[in-house]
Amino acid sequence: MTRTEIERSLNHLNQLVLEGKMMDAFEQYYHNDVAMQENNQPPTLGKDANRERELAFLGSITEFRGAAVKQLAVGDGVSFVTWQYDYTHKDWGVRNYTQVSVQQWRDGRIIHEQFLYAN
Repeated sequence: MTRTEIERSLNHLNQLVLEGKMMDAFEQYYHNDVAMQENNQPPTLGKDANRERELAFLGSITEFRGAAVKQLAVGDGVSFVTWQYDYTHKDWGVRNYTQVSVQQWRDGRIIHEQFLYAN
């Protein structure tokens, strides 16, 4: 995948997220063998397991106030997005924070994604 192709896909993925279509973005842009990782925690492996994880997370949001892309960069087979999130989670309470998502791409889809943020 060229940098231009990654950037085009990434921009579309981000737009879907901003439109509240997170699971549409997941289904379209994540590889069947995807590994998703919170900070330095062990990754969740496979699309099915990550789908369940994403649905559980989304189902725990009690109020969503906003999300914004602050920065993004694309390299050879990799992309970086800085997000600003503001929501209330049923277990964690009010969350307003910056997160960096680092995505590795294979076959036109994200094969590994790590979310980096302060706890």
